[in-house]
Amino acid sequence: MRRLPGRLRTRGSVSENASVRTVSLTGLRRIAIEAQGYATRSRTGSAAEVEGAIRRLSCVQLDSISAVERSHRIALASRVGAYKPGIVPRLLAGGRVFEYWAHEACLLPVDEWPLFVAQMRNGGRQWYGDIGETHPHLADEILAEIRERGPLGSRHFEGAGPRGGGMWNWKPAKAMLDRLWNHGDLVIAGRQGFQRLYDLPERVIPKEILDAPVPTDEARLRALAEKAVAARGALTESGIVEHWRLRGGTKRIRPVVDALVDDGVLEWVAVADGEAPVIVPAGAALDPAAPSAAVLLSPFDNLLWDRPFARRVLDFDHLIEVYKKEHERRYGYYVLPLLWRDRIVGRADLKSERAEGALVVKAFHREPGVRDSAALADAFDRALDRLRRACGLDTVRRV
Repeated sequence: MRRLPGRLRTRGSVSENASVRTVSLTGLRRIAIEAQGYATRSRTGSAAEVEGAIRRLSCVQLDSISAVERSHRIALASRVGAYKPGIVPRLLAGGRVFEYWAHEACLLPVDEWPLFVAQMRNGGRQWYGDIGETHPHLADEILAEIRERGPLGSRHFEGAGPRGGGMWNWKPAKAMLDRLWNHGDLVIAGRQGFQRLYDLPERVIPKEILDAPVPTDEARLRALAEKAVAARGALTESGIVEHWRLRGGTKRIRPVVDALVDDGVLEWVAVADGEAPVIVPAGAALDPAAPSAAVLLSPFDNLLWDRPFARRVLDFDHLIEVYKKEHERRYGYYVLPLLWRDRIVGRADLKSERAEGALVVKAFHREPGVRDSAALADAFDRALDRLRRACGLDTVRRV
């Protein structure tokens, strides 16, 4: 008997579940990779393509580490090719995308704004402390300053206060900026370097988006579940939860998935390995062609968010070691997995030396069972060259 979710097994006999399709593990792996939309060759991406990639992925994680390049730039370049650094700030300033908490802090298509309003009203992810209680006056002062002067970053609050004489207390001001952003009272209108520029939502987000009705919790969860499965190709219930870091776990998302399956939007599919079934868009093809891309993935790439799924489907134990002490690392500080065709075949410890314009290969570790070959070397060279271009560097240097 196929291992289906218990609630499906209890609905009837095996024959009543006979319509459930089965996907091979190879097919499942290819579905997951195909959904990511990796480019198969070196190319240059336009603003429309960058926005389209964010929309296809549903959200793209941001991270401040720049040892090679910012994570979102690596992730987007692996889909659309090298693109001009000013494109994402322009998309933010033009109200085409916005930043908020999704999987982590992410870029999201602007039409997803209403799905996060309830989260904003609850304070987002409240790591900014009790600044609203200890410094309540700061909110009005910061909003007034931004209203008068336009988009500002936290550094603009290190100088004179709004009434002249005296100084802003920078740490409380920075915490209040974070609080106002979490609550949706400010938005990110762009970045200078990697520092956020904050502005009023009504000056950035289109009016029709701001005025759109806030969906009910059920409607919101339905939309998020559908978007996650479409963006990832195939997911378990826990994978949907992980995609958005939803509170309440699988217990909260389970009735939503059931309703989407009953409505013919999503579909349960058994997997030939006999492990947990997966959810795919209803009617999805289960035997996609083998992918051909050779691409170096950001450690925070969407494909790798669900680590148990990556172990099962990609046979890849994803490690992020930037937060470990040097002597505890197995592969290196900032390591990018090499995806070639439908396998992750190795891990590259890389660093951008911007003064010399070089992408430096400190080490390359083949995955177990992957043989050294001329074809693998060529795939790695092509992936390095694509990443070099995305980082705006001139050469690749091996140490």
